[in-house]
Amino acid sequence: MSFINAQWWIIPLILTFFSGMLCPAMGTVLITHKRLLQVNLISHSVLPGLALAVALGVHPSIGGVISGLFGALFAESLTNKRSDHYEAVMNTVLAGAIGLGVLLIPLLGVKIDLEAVLFGDLLTANLGDLLRILIAFLIFICLMICGYDKLVHVGLDPEGAAASGINVSFLNLALGFTTSLVIVSSMSAVGVILVIALLSTPTLLGLNKATSLWVAMARSSMFGLVISSIGFLMAVIFNLSPGPLISVLCVASLVFLPVKK
Repeated sequence: MSFINAQWWIIPLILTFFSGMLCPAMGTVLITHKRLLQVNLISHSVLPGLALAVALGVHPSIGGVISGLFGALFAESLTNKRSDHYEAVMNTVLAGAIGLGVLLIPLLGVKIDLEAVLFGDLLTANLGDLLRILIAFLIFICLMICGYDKLVHVGLDPEGAAASGINVSFLNLALGFTTSLVIVSSMSAVGVILVIALLSTPTLLGLNKATSLWVAMARSSMFGLVISSIGFLMAVIFNLSPGPLISVLCVASLVFLPVKK
């Protein structure tokens, strides 16, 4: 048995570390921008793109990123955040997207492990999965370096940011693309459905009494890393599925949220 085969857990473990850090950091930005509902929509909109990409002979990740971003843009074109029907429209498109994806798989005659896509299959992760999470990590870092101050301004006062000359639409597009990329790259770790737990729970813990966005992101990443690492370790020990286990640990971690009096 080769060294790589003997150490099969190395790539899944590294992928766990990066997913555990990246998803909560991304989630911190999205929650401060009040865009978490769009994230849920993007995660469900990934499936049709995966199916079409496989049918066309394109890498599934490319189709997933494009499809996720298109789903968010399509939903937002039907309404806006001030609309009374905003949440209803977003949730309807969300359900329709996942339904379309499920229908396309048999219609196109493609072979997709639906359970792995939706809920993750970390223990079979390969170098390609690791490369995708590293690319997503680097793009997120570039977004933070180039647009941190603008992201903070838009998160605090979007109307004021637009009035000051910031291209809010372009910034939201870049944020949507990065979000879609993060979700697709974390697919093998927690799946496109369960990723919302890793985007949300560590972020809520990290945002508590945080003095700035970067402090909140650092703390959220730390919490996400701990939760993901414990989930991976327990999955290996007890022969459980890592993605669902990590999501359950995220729910359990909610007990550590401070109760407002």
